[in-house]
Amino acid sequence: MPWYNDLRPAEDLRKQEFGLIFPDMTDAERASIISNLLRFRAYLEQTITRKRSDKNLLIASWNIKEFGHLKERIPESYFYMAEIINMFDLVAIQEVKSTLRDLQILMRLLGSNWSYIITDITEGAAGNSERFAFVFDKRRVEFSGLAGEIVLWDEMTGAQELKQLKRTPFITGFQAGWKTFAIINVHLQPDNTEAARKVRRQEIQSLVRVLQEKLRRKRLWTENLMLMGDFNLYSDPDNKEMAGLLQEFGFRELNALEGQPTNVSGTEAYDKMYFRENRYFQVPGDGNGGVLKFFESVYRLEDYARYKDYMLKHKDDPSTLSTEKAFQNYFSRFWRQFQMSDHYPVWMEILIDSSDEFLQEKLQVLTAGG
Repeated sequence: MPWYNDLRPAEDLRKQEFGLIFPDMTDAERASIISNLLRFRAYLEQTITRKRSDKNLLIASWNIKEFGHLKERIPESYFYMAEIINMFDLVAIQEVKSTLRDLQILMRLLGSNWSYIITDITEGAAGNSERFAFVFDKRRVEFSGLAGEIVLWDEMTGAQELKQLKRTPFITGFQAGWKTFAIINVHLQPDNTEAARKVRRQEIQSLVRVLQEKLRRKRLWTENLMLMGDFNLYSDPDNKEMAGLLQEFGFRELNALEGQPTNVSGTEAYDKMYFRENRYFQVPGDGNGGVLKFFESVYRLEDYARYKDYMLKHKDDPSTLSTEKAFQNYFSRFWRQFQMSDHYPVWMEILIDSSDEFLQEKLQVLTAGG
């Protein structure tokens, strides 16, 4: 569970010295956050599959809006983020910015059982000062020691305009129980212009070719591969072409996520989770997972009035917030997305115990000649 020392009443703090992250919070603010957290925790428990000792693993992917650059986030938002992360075993995060301030706050709230791996930022205008991160529960997942960027090489790209993906993908190996697997964390070219779609198509094609070649040469630490992140797919044709390329390579998308909008506006299926399933690397049944729509429980539309003072501080021209309708629109379309994100997390469950399958296979071998 996350770390709640900041939510202790002032009387507790006078009795004992606690290291606080948000020392300026008032007791009224703490009480409000606690009330909201209790409702949010109940919502998360009803929405997400439970962790099952050594049987399963819950993995999520989340593009957190400008994580590290936004200065408007209030303490309440970090507690919600920590609750979300805590529901999973491993979370691939996109859009971690050059400063690690937000990540450091999140890790302190998650506590000592959690760790993270981050990449360096991708330089240049196209890189947008972004990096990738993996945040994981050390009690459930181990870092394998494998981590690196996926880069293109001249012989592969040939005359192709694209020589590297705009934000260099990061492949990282993990182990949980008997299972070893690697996750490729991606954030593909944004925008829906013809030029952007062309770049994105080349990024997808190049990524598939790289992985094909690495598998052919046996250069990968494991063949249990997962590909996830923000693919910035804006239309059905984009989605179909993407799915076709990855299916040819052996990846399949979780059924529960196929075609599901993942942006807060509910218009685009940007965020994806793909996996290469085999006998020993599987999802249960048709696959448990989905889109975690946190605004159904926190920063709900009906809650806008309690955040008016924060919105007035955030707005460049507060005079434009002169009516209730203006407050409602700003809260819905801008302020709460700057608090949390303009993307919802996507998640899935994988099975990590193949003991029965392993024993059955060995039994067949041992008794085949008998």
